[in-house]
Amino acid sequence: MMAPALPDPDTARLDALEREALHRALLDRVEAAWQLCREVHPALPRPAVWLDLRGKSAGQAHFGRGGLRFNPVLYEENRRAFLVEVVPHEMAHWLVHHLEDGGRARPHGREWQTVMRRLFGLPPSTTHRFDTGRASPAPYRYHCACREHDFTARRHALARRGSRYRCRHCAQTLVYCGRSAFEKTV
Repeated sequence: MMAPALPDPDTARLDALEREALHRALLDRVEAAWQLCREVHPALPRPAVWLDLRGKSAGQAHFGRGGLRFNPVLYEENRRAFLVEVVPHEMAHWLVHHLEDGGRARPHGREWQTVMRRLFGLPPSTTHRFDTGRASPAPYRYHCACREHDFTARRHALARRGSRYRCRHCAQTLVYCGRSAFEKTV
């Protein structure tokens, strides 16, 4: 495998950045990745960039909206790794989608893996290892016979409207038992 194609970001500099400058660093990294992709596919459209993704996903190539979405909480907490891993990952999706027959390619298939290895010089990892606790809080506690389960606000609302959830281990219906200590302090 070749060395990473994009320059390694300065960790100390990244750690010192405030929100606006951090957002600018992300935009600059996307621009650099896009320019690199254009060496292979000159007609590649420039993606719009949004920091509006929530939950456990770090990034998303959103073809319907015409750009890349990133999770601001995970970016804030994992600045260097985010720029080194997530931006090329999503830009590889963007590039593959815009290639001939790219719309039929599997999301993490051979084409995407080739772009990650040959263009970005990175291993084609499909998942991140970021702590998603703050990015995807699940403040509603449910219990069964064997353990407690944490629900997001969306799943809790569905349960309140009548959806039933069962434990995968004991098969008992989950019962609401209150909000977590984390949510009460936030």
